[in-house]
Amino acid sequence: MRSDSLSNGDSFRFPSLFKILSFLFLALTFFYFGKHWSDGYQQLIFFSTTATTQTSSSSSSSSVSLSPNYNKHFDISNLIDNNDTQTIPDHTLNLDPTPSPFNPPPPPSDSVQRFGIVDENGTMSDQFEVGDFDPEYVDNWGNSTQVDDGDGGTRSFRITKFGLCPQNMSEYIPCLDNADAIAKLESTERGEKFERHCPDAGRAFDCLIPPPNGYQTPIPWPRSRDEVWFSNVPHTRLVEDKGGQNWITRDKDKFRFPGGGTQFIHGADEYLDHISKMIPDIAFGLHTRVVLDIGCGVASFGAYLLSRNVITMSIAPKDVHENQIQFALERGVPAMVSAFATHRLLYPSQAFDLIHCSRCRINWTRDDGILLLEVNRMLRAGGYFAWAAQPVYKHEEVLEEQWEEMLNLTTRLCWEFVKKDGYIAIWRKPLNNSCYLNREAATKPPLCDQNDDPDRVWNVNLKPCISRLPEDGFGGNISDWPARLHTPPGRLQTIQYDAYISRNELFKAESKYWNEIIDSYVRAFHWKSFRLRNVMDMKAGFGGFAAALIDLKLDCWVLNVVPVSGSNTLPVIYDRGLIGVMHDWCEPFDTYPRTYDLLHAAGLFSVERKRCNMSTIMLEMDRILRPGGRVYIRDSVAVMDELQDIGKAMGWHVNVRDTSEGPHASYKIMMADKILLKA
Repeated sequence: MRSDSLSNGDSFRFPSLFKILSFLFLALTFFYFGKHWSDGYQQLIFFSTTATTQTSSSSSSSSVSLSPNYNKHFDISNLIDNNDTQTIPDHTLNLDPTPSPFNPPPPPSDSVQRFGIVDENGTMSDQFEVGDFDPEYVDNWGNSTQVDDGDGGTRSFRITKFGLCPQNMSEYIPCLDNADAIAKLESTERGEKFERHCPDAGRAFDCLIPPPNGYQTPIPWPRSRDEVWFSNVPHTRLVEDKGGQNWITRDKDKFRFPGGGTQFIHGADEYLDHISKMIPDIAFGLHTRVVLDIGCGVASFGAYLLSRNVITMSIAPKDVHENQIQFALERGVPAMVSAFATHRLLYPSQAFDLIHCSRCRINWTRDDGILLLEVNRMLRAGGYFAWAAQPVYKHEEVLEEQWEEMLNLTTRLCWEFVKKDGYIAIWRKPLNNSCYLNREAATKPPLCDQNDDPDRVWNVNLKPCISRLPEDGFGGNISDWPARLHTPPGRLQTIQYDAYISRNELFKAESKYWNEIIDSYVRAFHWKSFRLRNVMDMKAGFGGFAAALIDLKLDCWVLNVVPVSGSNTLPVIYDRGLIGVMHDWCEPFDTYPRTYDLLHAAGLFSVERKRCNMSTIMLEMDRILRPGGRVYIRDSVAVMDELQDIGKAMGWHVNVRDTSEGPHASYKIMMADKILLKA
């Protein structure tokens, strides 16, 4: 029985003293080996430095705490000198003008970052509308600088906060409001004062353009087509001058737009129906996709064409019709400040399927028709010119003479007079050069030289000649909308570009690339949930970014900007049924402040930083971006630190993220939100 009990485990039932002794033996053994092995390793040292600033001098004292080696002696300076840890420079802008004694290294970047708002339950949520803001939530903003001590005793200054400009600059357009340059003009009789006169180098604005008092979040599209806040564009002259023509009215704290114009006081829709009945071949939204409206007023013509799948570039000078382009952009309608004067407009040849002038106050026959020659340059082969003006329908002697002069000029331009009905007359441009070549000798205006490039527009004077049409038919042989959006146009082969044989493939690849990118933005950043209407692509390429927004049915329009520093792809952009403009980003852009909801720049700064200061471009972006608007910059890692610093100095909320290629890719994405600032 005894052996049976032992085999069943009774051998473990010894007195408790034996168990206690065994446990102590094991504990002492582990303690001995642990202490023995740790003696050969460097001990953990904690040290700190504090600085005390006095009136004439500063002193510092160091305190050292040792753990866990009390009563051991260490050479602190030697340990610090031999430490392998390296301090990572912190490129984040310090908004405190008093530099701290030590800057801790920044936390390691996380390839997956999230941002959002905290809901009433204290939970982070990314379901929110980006671009809106609470008028009560604004930052009190000032100007400050930081002094950096360099090598050899040199000192450099950097701005840690850009200050706000004076309130009277709230609608400042630098190249159109240069009073000093305008005062020095030798002549203004041809509209020179309405053209670009940019400030000299070193005299550009270096502050943040403030909004008007009482500025509010813009009314969203499509409501904005019919009403905007008075406080955002606080000007009443147009109401006084044009209220009786159904341009605009004021109703308490809002402006309202009945949809009328000087020549269509009963509404733009009725007017557009009239044009369609006159010339069925115009076929809005099919044959006619891109339109230029000259002297647009508040852009009701273009606003109502949008519902017919037509995008209109509405232009007008900054003249006595106060802030008409600002009203157009506040409504969410494509528009630019631009004038027919002495230089080519910044659009390519054969850009527009229809060019419209309704009481646009331009003398088309002056200087042997040089202004109508500019219209001819921009009008697509086979495109239409619609003119609604008093000489068309009134029978006064002076007006009848103007009508005969217009008929004579358009005949010499080989335009076909299609029809006159009521107060509208419509002509059509020829499809080729045959009529020009068959005119009588010495007929004016002559054809331009063979070496004249009709797509060269930046700082180019108007030319008193007829721009030749391509012999291969490029520009006039485009597809109908919407097929033309993704059909490589013939003029793609004429662009001065590195590739030749593979251009069609590059065109399609760019479209595919941006479709994938924007689709990810829509899903990850909820683009369809935030206010997005007026968009600018600052380095547009072939227009793939804008095409992707259309494919993904985002209810917005895009102004495609082609920088002068790269290839001129504007003809391709217009052949796709998009709109765009040439621009030099080392200079200010011709638009009012606070007119865009989203600015997109891919690969722009890594190119332009070789030509101009990046802060110049960033300040211009802040000027034209609405409070609550957003910036997406996709560029090389080499420029991101400086862009972050500048963005923070302007009060933007900045967030840098990795691209889909991961944290070690050469490109990153900087997203920034502009908030409302006040002095």
